[in-house]
Amino acid sequence: MSSTTSNVKYHASRAAESKPLEYLARGGFIGYGIIHLLFAWIALQVAIAGSSQESDQSGALQQIAGESYGKTLLIVIAIGLAAMAIWQAFEAAIGESGERNRTAMAERVLSGVRAVLYGYLAWMAVKIVQGANASMGDSYESKTSGLMSSSGGRWLVALIGLVVLGVGVGMFYYGWKRKFVKHLNTQQMTAGTRQPIIRLGMAGYMSKGVAYAIAGGLFVTAAVNYDPEKARGLDAALKTLAGYSWGVWLLVLIAAGIAAFGVYCIAQAKYRKI
Repeated sequence: MSSTTSNVKYHASRAAESKPLEYLARGGFIGYGIIHLLFAWIALQVAIAGSSQESDQSGALQQIAGESYGKTLLIVIAIGLAAMAIWQAFEAAIGESGERNRTAMAERVLSGVRAVLYGYLAWMAVKIVQGANASMGDSYESKTSGLMSSSGGRWLVALIGLVVLGVGVGMFYYGWKRKFVKHLNTQQMTAGTRQPIIRLGMAGYMSKGVAYAIAGGLFVTAAVNYDPEKARGLDAALKTLAGYSWGVWLLVLIAAGIAAFGVYCIAQAKYRKI
C-alpha cells in the first residue's frame, strides 16, 4: 500500500513540476490579477456612484465579456485559472515542501481551497463565454434560500457565515504577518522591487480579509433574520458598506487594497514559487 502511495505521489510530483503547467499557471496569475483590478474598479464605482453592477469576481468577468475582445480574453483567463487549479490540486495532494508538520498540513488545506476557487472561476468564465449570466451573488442567494427552507438549514447558513468570517480574519492575519512571502522567490527580486511587492501583498490580503469577514457576518445575519438577500457574498458585503457614510470611505480603502492585490498577482506571475 505504501509503495502504491509513493508511486502516486511521485507521478503527481512530476506532473506538478511540468513546465507547460508552470507557464500556464504563471499566465493564470496575470489573468487573476486583471480580474481583481476590474473587481477593484467596480467596488470603487459602487462606493462613489452607487453602481448596481455585480461587485465581486463574477462582475469583473462579466465586464471583460462586454468588451470587443472580451470573450477571447476570457478563454485565455479560463485556461490560466484551470492550470492554477490543477497546480494547487497537486500541491494539496503532495504538499509544497514535503514536510509533514501541522503548518505543512494547513498549507495543503489552503492549496485545496485555492484549487476549488480557481476552478470555480475558470468554470464561471467559460459559462459567461457561452452566454450565461453567471453571478456568484445570485448563486449564493439561491443556495442560501434553498438551505433555509430545509430543516436546520438556517443553522447551516449561520455556520457557513462563521466559517467565511474566520476565513476573512485568517486572510487579514496572513497578510499582516506577511505569511505569503515564503511562497515568493524574493532572491530574484531587485532591492527596489522587493518591499513594494510585499507591501502590495499585505494590502491586498488584509483588504480581502476585511471584505470576507463582512460577507461572513452578513451570512450569519441572513440566517438570524431569514433574509437570503444578505447572503450574496462579497457583492452584498461591499454594497452594504456603500449604504453608510463611513462605509463608503472603508469601501474606497478596500477597493484600493483589492487593486493592490491585483498588481501583486501580476508580480506573482514572475516571482511565485511553482
